[in-house]
Amino acid sequence: MLSTSSLFSITSSSSSPFKRQWNYDVFLSFRGEDTRKNFTGHLFGALIQAGINTFIDDWELHRGEDISTELLKAIETSRIAIIIFSKNYGDSRWCLDELVHIMKCRKEMGQHVLPIFYDVDPSHVRKQNGCFGKAFPQHQLRFAPEKVCKWREALTEAANLSGWDLQNVSNGHEAALIQRIVEELINKLRKTYLSTTNYPVGLETRMNKVNLLLDVGGNDVVVIGICGMGGLGKTTIAKAVYNENFHCFQGSSFLSNIRESSREPSGQVHLQEQLLSDILLKKVKVGSIDRGIKIIEERLCQKKVLIVLDDVDQMDQIYAVAGKRNWLGPGSRIIITTRDRHLLNKLQVEKVYMVENLNEEESLQLFSWHAFKSSYPENDYVQISKDVISYAGGLPLALKVLGSFLLDKSPSEWRCELKKLQKFPPNQVQEILRLSFDALECNEKEIFLDIACFFVGKEREYVAKILDGCQLFGEIGMRVLVDKCLLVIDASSKLQMHGLIRDMGREIVYESAQREVAKCSRLWLNEDVYDVLDMEMGTDAIEGLSFHSSSSKETHFRIEALAKLTRLRLLNLRYVHVSGCYKNFTKKLRWLCWRGFPLRCIPREFNQENLVALDLRYSNLKKVWDEGKFLNLSHSHSLCKTPDFSKIPNLQRLLLKDCTSLVGISETIGHLQNLQLLNMEGCTNLKGIPENSSKLMCLQVFILSGCAKLDKLPKNLEEMVSLTELKLDGTAIKQVPPSIVHLKNLKNLSLADCRGSSNTTLYSLVQSWVWGNRSPRLLPTSFIGLNSLTSLNISCCNLSDDVIPSDIGSLSSLHYLNLSNNKFSRLPSGISSLSRLQYIHKSSVTPRATKRFESFVFFSLPSLGSHTMREYEPL
Repeated sequence: MLSTSSLFSITSSSSSPFKRQWNYDVFLSFRGEDTRKNFTGHLFGALIQAGINTFIDDWELHRGEDISTELLKAIETSRIAIIIFSKNYGDSRWCLDELVHIMKCRKEMGQHVLPIFYDVDPSHVRKQNGCFGKAFPQHQLRFAPEKVCKWREALTEAANLSGWDLQNVSNGHEAALIQRIVEELINKLRKTYLSTTNYPVGLETRMNKVNLLLDVGGNDVVVIGICGMGGLGKTTIAKAVYNENFHCFQGSSFLSNIRESSREPSGQVHLQEQLLSDILLKKVKVGSIDRGIKIIEERLCQKKVLIVLDDVDQMDQIYAVAGKRNWLGPGSRIIITTRDRHLLNKLQVEKVYMVENLNEEESLQLFSWHAFKSSYPENDYVQISKDVISYAGGLPLALKVLGSFLLDKSPSEWRCELKKLQKFPPNQVQEILRLSFDALECNEKEIFLDIACFFVGKEREYVAKILDGCQLFGEIGMRVLVDKCLLVIDASSKLQMHGLIRDMGREIVYESAQREVAKCSRLWLNEDVYDVLDMEMGTDAIEGLSFHSSSSKETHFRIEALAKLTRLRLLNLRYVHVSGCYKNFTKKLRWLCWRGFPLRCIPREFNQENLVALDLRYSNLKKVWDEGKFLNLSHSHSLCKTPDFSKIPNLQRLLLKDCTSLVGISETIGHLQNLQLLNMEGCTNLKGIPENSSKLMCLQVFILSGCAKLDKLPKNLEEMVSLTELKLDGTAIKQVPPSIVHLKNLKNLSLADCRGSSNTTLYSLVQSWVWGNRSPRLLPTSFIGLNSLTSLNISCCNLSDDVIPSDIGSLSSLHYLNLSNNKFSRLPSGISSLSRLQYIHKSSVTPRATKRFESFVFFSLPSLGSHTMREYEPL
């Protein structure tokens, strides 16, 4: 199995511009005349004797070579730089130039820098005073100010680092201190850098985000999570962070592949022993998990340590090595890489970095390094390279595997391989991704396969109800998939899945049937479905099926082909005609999505007692029978009559969008006590809504936009206690019922372009709410009661200045107000009290009003405090 520790690379290459090589363990920077023949000479001898490869200028440089170039190269290829600050160090421009380059390498390459203050006060170095201040007046006269400034900055930065202070030390003590320095260097060098990648494209950006969470300087014990789907490079990022920070701790340990290691006999004991051996720098045996926990707690409770737990999938794996934060000393850090966000939640890990996919530019660069050994594709391969990275979806593992596989192949071979990948994803990628699937429970696996085959892009609630109807506990199962990084729910509550994860699920379906199409549990490819239905060779193994024909060429099957699928739960057809008797059709069907349903009515013999969701958009229906919890008949232009809703009291969503022949709604709509959404947008011939529709107490979203002939609403709107959104744009509504002010949950009210509002003002509307047919005698009725309203759109209603109640300021939650295309010359007087108002749309006001209106928008609203007001363009 391919290790995820090298997700950004596949082979070492000398042509890589990113590969770092260390030629020396230690670089010594010192002033020769001060310490070459005493301290520095003794330290150099001790380092060589200890086997530490050390650079010192008079040993390594050859006569005739450019000294400055050689020194710079030696600094760049040394793992550790030791700076010996002596009294005359600051006099030498060579020493100061060395120092500047050392500090640059520390910042850019992660080099470790250790200062030694030899008979010098560290504060003198830091502030360039005392003995270090004598040389700088001369430097300022001889050298450019920018150069002197860089020297000062480097001295200050270096003097702030942790090192050794050797002031007033006798010869005997000096020898002991040199020995201590050598021992510490041995320990640091023993902590070898972990191998990360030859091509760290995008790595630095992601590493920096984790470093911000790490906050090495803090004293609390902090746990950081690095989470994401398999193949994203979590391990690579963790290694890079470890390499950059382990020297800041008294001890460190990187425990890799914990998932696999824990499965071995005594696996957790071995992890405990590795942890202790790494940190204590000696071999430790613990014997059992309980004894290991005790030793970890006793030996590490006073140490500031860095521990990385890589690829964790169970709580007990963490508890065995770092179960409680008080096991470790102040300032310790634990980094956990995992695919399971829920595991981090159980640990109450607040600092979590969710790893992002590579963007298009990063993807192309990483792919190119593997496919062409350069940062950009060759000319003949640019477009097909972009096709490959589109397939890979920003997954580093896939980009690496595909790039290496396509290396040295011709464009025609590339095109052939890319076509094959659509059906046979690369094994190396699938093996990594499959680990997450294998960790799921049986119920969760079924949900994952259903979504991968049929429900990507569908709404979360819609799919959850269907899965519940299949006894799969959809909401809980989808939550698990999200936590395992196998599923994403986007901002619009739709299910999204990385293309390679989706393909992995579909490949599992094929594998489980040993690639015999008729035995697959789910079928989604048109050619496979066509063969099964046309040849009527389906079996009871098939639980889900999807077939899409074009609207211009309808495909025909016999009902007998579907009747053989006795365990069919999910059926998705598009512009398909099925002839025959529906009597023997399976009763297990929970979801029927049949776009372009060809029949004028649904056959009565078609058993639908277990149906949960029915989607018959673009159908030829003229009448309907009873349905399940979801009914979507949108774009059914021939539909003129709705079904008897009393037979389907559990309906939750009713979509009749763009049913242009629909004139009215059945009075039985009042029976839908569970209805949450009613969308009749674009029903241009709809003339009325039954009065008893106000009894829809669970209704949350009511959309009537574009119902051009609709001129009134039910009077008792206050009974719709759950209503949060009411859209009446483009209707002929003349008067909103007065009961609307009692809708305490209403957040979005849109009356834009209400054609019945011509010569009618909102002012008179509001008056009628209280006074009925009488003329108002006092102030107009207030907006008090609509405290939840966040959006009010009354654009294009031909309204004038006196229509808005003065207490519009009582709309305490309002943040969007659209007044455009009316006859206003000023803003409503109470608008300055709208403390949460963020957007006001005023474009296209009448020429008469423009000048005054703009003055109100931009100059008369500072009373709104810190809230930013700006023109809001039409949506």
